Amino acid sequence: MRFKELIKKVLPQKVFDQIRDLLYPEKINILEERLNSLFLTQYREIAHPKLDQKTIFKNSEFKIYSKHGCDGILAYIYSKITPTNRKFVEIGVEDGRECNTANLSLNLGWQGLLVEANTEWAKSAELFYKEKLQDQSSNIKVACSFVTVENINQLLRDNNIVGEVDLLSIDIDGNDYWVWKAIDVINPRVLVLEYNSAFGHRSVAIKYYQEHRFRPHEGSNPLYFGASLEALTKLSKDKGYILVACDTHGHDAFFVRKDVAKEKFVELDAKNAFYPNPHNIRTIGSIETQFEKVKHLEFEEI
Repeated sequence: MRFKELIKKVLPQKVFDQIRDLLYPEKINILEERLNSLFLTQYREIAHPKLDQKTIFKNSEFKIYSKHGCDGILAYIYSKITPTNRKFVEIGVEDGRECNTANLSLNLGWQGLLVEANTEWAKSAELFYKEKLQDQSSNIKVACSFVTVENINQLLRDNNIVGEVDLLSIDIDGNDYWVWKAIDVINPRVLVLEYNSAFGHRSVAIKYYQEHRFRPHEGSNPLYFGASLEALTKLSKDKGYILVACDTHGHDAFFVRKDVAKEKFVELDAKNAFYPNPHNIRTIGSIETQFEKVKHLEFEEI
């Protein structure tokens, strides 16, 4: 019996309708997906050995603190490659309560640097991790900084983050491509980059503008940010990484350094790994319809 059907059977219809109205419609579907993922992860060993990598990653998605299924995907990746120093950098964390590294630090003892441009969010994140981690709160440093190509490496050096780290995650809704291109003081083993599915299979990034900020509530185009999966994959390959997966929400792409991925993961091409953003599809329309809304703006062909 499906989870939704079980709820309907247990609860009176009126109560079920009230709960459904309180929650946005996807909530029950998402909960059912997470329970399915939990089951599949627990019993992964019974899966056919020839199950394709894209399906395996889809089945591994799970949310604890991440926005979508990144917690489960990262857990699967590190179950295959084993972390080394358990250090991370995450750029663009808002208040830190829903980000890609929270589960690693709060539940698994990792250490790292969280970077957030918004002062209120950065302060909130700092208080949150101090409260949660107590005497281990020194494991997490929160830096309030608007990240640019010009300052990113110095920012990392200033916070004693150099050399190899287990994870780098970038989600700044803007110059993600250019910031990743500029980073040269750290050598992450695993990389999580937000891609803009509205750009489809084109190899493009927004034109670099140092002061670019994502402010759709102030009139800027909500689809004009970041880079396409194709562009991020090309750049990451040039820097020594292979694309291993994307999440099914069309949000994050996961890369593993070639020397680390050897005999653990196969390289996927961007077109096959790609997922569209289901929210954008539902509210705006097809990918082509989405790109029509931004094609007049400035892009760089990659």
